[in-house]
Amino acid sequence: MADDLDRLLDEVERRLYRLPGRGAAGDHRHADGEAEERAAAKAKEGRSAKLLMSAGSSEEDIDNIIDEICNDSSFAKTPLKLKSNSASLTPESNSAVVQAHRKRCCPVYLGGSSSPYGIGTNISKRTCDQLRCTACDFRVSLFNDYIWDQSCDYLFFRNNMPELSKLRAKMIKKKGARAYACQCSWRSIDELTDIQTDQQLRWVCGKHAE
Repeated sequence: MADDLDRLLDEVERRLYRLPGRGAAGDHRHADGEAEERAAAKAKEGRSAKLLMSAGSSEEDIDNIIDEICNDSSFAKTPLKLKSNSASLTPESNSAVVQAHRKRCCPVYLGGSSSPYGIGTNISKRTCDQLRCTACDFRVSLFNDYIWDQSCDYLFFRNNMPELSKLRAKMIKKKGARAYACQCSWRSIDELTDIQTDQQLRWVCGKHAE
């Protein structure tokens, strides 16, 4: 914005010295390149004061010149650029905005295959399908109409998650059930269950899109 203001002052100064009765001073100023460079380097306050205090200048002359410049078609094509106080949204900030509008289940429910997915609340008791484990930092996988074989252990999931082809070795078909697992924990669920009743699980809702 400072550059645009300097350009406006340059134009005012140039036209001011072209007024009748100032031809000599105007010619001298345009002929002397060094003087013009020095004038351009001055601070905008000093330049503004110099214009206002020029001999014989009146406020009416300056107002008329500014009006003429503002109405000039060539000047109007290059409007002043104002720096916005708010930064434009980058992909990262857009993502942050999206995350801010996502919702968590409260409380978090697990359930069998007949339990609908969604945002769980005390009123709408839906099972969470956006579970993430805070212990192993894995997303929790779930499989409808299956349970885990009783021989499953920590090493089995540690080595095979999340490859379904390897997990099938210990999956048993059971209608109405749902098998849940991350890399360190696993559960077979038949009915709606509040996750808070299982203190060993470190599963949390990873937020749902609205």
